[in-house]
Amino acid sequence: MMLKTAVVGLLVGLSFGTTTGAQAADVERVLLLSVDGLHALDIARYVEDHPDSAFAELSRTGTTYTNARTPANSDSFPGLLALVTGGSPISHGLFYDVSYDRGLFDPTNINCAGHPGNTIVYDESIDKYSAANVSLNVIDPSKLPRGFDESGHCVPVFPHGALKSNTIFEVVKQQGGYTAWADKHPAYDLVNGPSGKGVDDLYTPEITNVNGFDATVSVVCTVDNDQKKVAAILNEIRGRRHDGSPATGVPTVFGMNFQAVSVGQKIAKDDLDGSCKTSTLTGKPGGYLDGAGTPTEVLAYGLKKTDEALASMISALKQQHLYESTLIIVTAKHGQSPINPVKVNKPGHFADLVAALPDADTNPAAAIIARAAACATGPCGFVQDDDIALIWLQDQSQTQLVANYLNANAKALFIDEVMAGKELRLKFNNPATDSRTPDILVQPQYGTIYTGSGKKNAEHGGFSFGDTNVGLIVSNPRFAKHVVKTPVLTSQVAPTILHALDIDPMELNAVRIEHTSYLPALSD
Repeated sequence: MMLKTAVVGLLVGLSFGTTTGAQAADVERVLLLSVDGLHALDIARYVEDHPDSAFAELSRTGTTYTNARTPANSDSFPGLLALVTGGSPISHGLFYDVSYDRGLFDPTNINCAGHPGNTIVYDESIDKYSAANVSLNVIDPSKLPRGFDESGHCVPVFPHGALKSNTIFEVVKQQGGYTAWADKHPAYDLVNGPSGKGVDDLYTPEITNVNGFDATVSVVCTVDNDQKKVAAILNEIRGRRHDGSPATGVPTVFGMNFQAVSVGQKIAKDDLDGSCKTSTLTGKPGGYLDGAGTPTEVLAYGLKKTDEALASMISALKQQHLYESTLIIVTAKHGQSPINPVKVNKPGHFADLVAALPDADTNPAAAIIARAAACATGPCGFVQDDDIALIWLQDQSQTQLVANYLNANAKALFIDEVMAGKELRLKFNNPATDSRTPDILVQPQYGTIYTGSGKKNAEHGGFSFGDTNVGLIVSNPRFAKHVVKTPVLTSQVAPTILHALDIDPMELNAVRIEHTSYLPALSD
């Protein structure tokens, strides 16, 4: 399997089969690592301040893309799916881990009776739990939305079943490869792809137990959770399964997500509730000290421990004589905003702000928002917010009425942009014909998070630069060092992985639909 010099890397379509120049490296496997929250700025600062770090080692033998961005909104689901499908919600169909589908039914509607439309909940709440509120790290089908299968039966829709595009794991398996992935919730069954069988060794230790222990209260306990997945990767590098049991060999494509950097960016204070008994940073602030990206002690700890984990993987690959034949990709599902702490604005949830407008009791558009926000189950719409607001309406004919109202109250609602109608259809599928696409997307002013919570000082999900600009290094010890400032998308990672393994990237549905190219400037 060969990684070909990508001088034609910005071309699309059939050009994937074309190569020019010398062969860059013999690549037999790809290790894909998502350091959630990691900005390009974080990598640049860390490499400069820590020249002997793993980040620095990878950047010395690879291409660093300083202007890489996620292709759509920056929630974890579309962020990861960009990396493993090569597309955006246009092709894979998922906007958020908790979203809405006009064609699905409530989990309790076992006959799929009545008019369709319901939330899609794919977070930690769909786990099976013990009596002590500890996740059993498997999905409870009774908590899943329901829909009709190909035979017309009403069945639970698993995360992988909601995906409309295949994944790199499915393609690699079809070519005889062995696959593995580790992530933060059982809901990351998602990466199996529509077949449900893409990942041979899937490991998903729950990081957030509903009504139980939440590791993300502290960067220290989050590192402990990350280390479970790091141990899994080290076992896989040694040719075993994630738990150390026998396997068929080292995976062809494998990887994991890290949460420590994301948590270090988000939490207002480490271990705020005192539940992380191992924390040595209790009460200390998270995030950044300034707009230049200087990390607090809490964030610095997350970066340091993540770098140490990368170093352990590099060391294991070298010990197993696999380093030179492994392509390592370090990037992020999403960034985080704001970086500058003085920009933080937490005015409350979006629907609550609408309800507080002077004419909210009499204006029909405000009533429509209130109805969607209060909808627990059924086809009455939905409002999802973080540092973005996604709105699905019960009556789509009222979209322009609501959009006009939000625009008229943009200042009070801290709105930068209301995306609806023709503007929305320029970027996404038509909500009138696509059951998943929101009717309205609201991008708030930079730094605004639609919450009143005192627990966090940053968030992701929106379209801002802080949310979407992520770190990206593609490294192999036989590569020359390159820095690319030309804009690229994280969705280009998926076709790059297949191209590296000498598999046609056009095997990915999303690549064909969205004409996604592989990354440029991968040469010796």
